Amino acid sequence: MREETMTRKIIFERKIVEDDFAYLSENPEGEKLIVPLVEWQADPDKWLAGGRAVGVRVPSDKLPRDIPRIDELALIAVEFPRFTDGRGYSVGRMLRQRHAFRGQLRAVGWVLRDHLLAMERVGFNAFELQAGKSLESALEAFGELPIAYQATVPDPRPLYRRRGLPA
Repeated sequence: MREETMTRKIIFERKIVEDDFAYLSENPEGEKLIVPLVEWQADPDKWLAGGRAVGVRVPSDKLPRDIPRIDELALIAVEFPRFTDGRGYSVGRMLRQRHAFRGQLRAVGWVLRDHLLAMERVGFNAFELQAGKSLESALEAFGELPIAYQATVPDPRPLYRRRGLPA
């Protein structure tokens, strides 16, 4: 078990929670483990042994088709390596819409307050902010633009349907 000083907090489903997953480099024997994509590709059975919950960390230049056995993963962490790299948005949307991934979809890396609402709209439900960024302040981002004119992954209905107007 990780020491209290190493407990990471994340935003999950618009709440601040303790991260119950550990990265492979932090705790290789953990019951809930996030492994790099290359490790998962090499031997998924090794990581699933003993019934542990497994997540995979995916670089933004990989597509969902590069992730074997998606349906057996509890979590997929998509990397956002730079502020200007938006490929993770596409990966997240594809995971939710084309591959029907229903587990935790986490944004990691260059994740800032200003990105959260857009990330949520394409299907992310968990956010690991950069070190030193305020989770409390980040939560406020979800209330700043309460209406999305476009359909979103969490709510694909057009705006007039969400407002209860007739077709």
